[in-house]
Amino acid sequence: MARQLPDVQASRPDVTVGLSRVGVTDVEKLVEVPRDEGRPLVFTADFEVYVDLPGGRKGIDMSRNMQVIDETLEAVLADPDSRLEGVCGAAAERLLAKHDYTTTAQVRMEAELILRESAPESDLPTQHSVDVVAEATATEDGTHESIGVEVTGMTVCPCSQGMSESRAREVLADLGVDRATTDDFLDRVPQPGHSQRGHAFLAVGAEGSPSVDLHDLVRVARDSMSARIYNVAKRPDEDHMTFRSHSNARFVEDCVRALADGVVEEFGGLPDDAVVRMRQSNDESIHQHNAHAERELTMGQLRAETDGDAVMPEQSVDGDYPVEEGRWQANGTARPNGER
Repeated sequence: MARQLPDVQASRPDVTVGLSRVGVTDVEKLVEVPRDEGRPLVFTADFEVYVDLPGGRKGIDMSRNMQVIDETLEAVLADPDSRLEGVCGAAAERLLAKHDYTTTAQVRMEAELILRESAPESDLPTQHSVDVVAEATATEDGTHESIGVEVTGMTVCPCSQGMSESRAREVLADLGVDRATTDDFLDRVPQPGHSQRGHAFLAVGAEGSPSVDLHDLVRVARDSMSARIYNVAKRPDEDHMTFRSHSNARFVEDCVRALADGVVEEFGGLPDDAVVRMRQSNDESIHQHNAHAERELTMGQLRAETDGDAVMPEQSVDGDYPVEEGRWQANGTARPNGER
């Protein structure tokens, strides 16, 4: 007869304080998501798995967390409609069912997705990487799932570019070039500005499934910055990226607002209570610090703001909106320090 081992986790702790999250992290698993057409998506994923713990219990049944992940991944292989956020949602619901003492279960998955593409001018085959984040929280009231991506691109500072354009206008005027020709030239040839490598994050969550396509998220995120970047780039490709980015200069704030606009255009069918998370971080080239902007709001709030229902700051007597030091005012003139 097998010896009965003590269940120490179920005993009462010395300090009866409940814990909001207890679980395992850095759980590496191979995730294979079937697709109706083409090869399945294959990820090497890192999981975090948590449940809450009441104050009267010493510990959770840790091995059940690992068991649930394995069971869920096996079930995914047999389901052609599986989604990454659905994998997390199914795992969270199984955790809730297996831990009768818990009220909340959370699963988070991070993975890298490699996608094929072609360089913009040379058409050479290349690849780009996308960081994917899927999350789910299950309670007795239901399961909230979210799917997000982080991509890399480039941005150009409009303020720096504006100063370069101002200098170009002065030089062209000194050379006797008339105003109309100057305007035409500057419209055709964007002036230099300092550039950054940008990191755009976009995630959508909803009760149940957010019903968004992972590839659509990637496209909206990549197009929110001044230009896409490519791993393989011949000289025509480099020229394309440089010209595209300087023709589309954007502040870090502009990128988040471009994300917002892209979400409304691409995912207009999302319910009002869906949650949208947008974030942009830029690795500055001429500063030792970096730039960051973000917003989290419901789809209903986002629709209202992009429809023009947002509250705008009051205008000053000269018609300019209040601006931070170093920003371009509404009439196109720069602040005295000329810096961002």
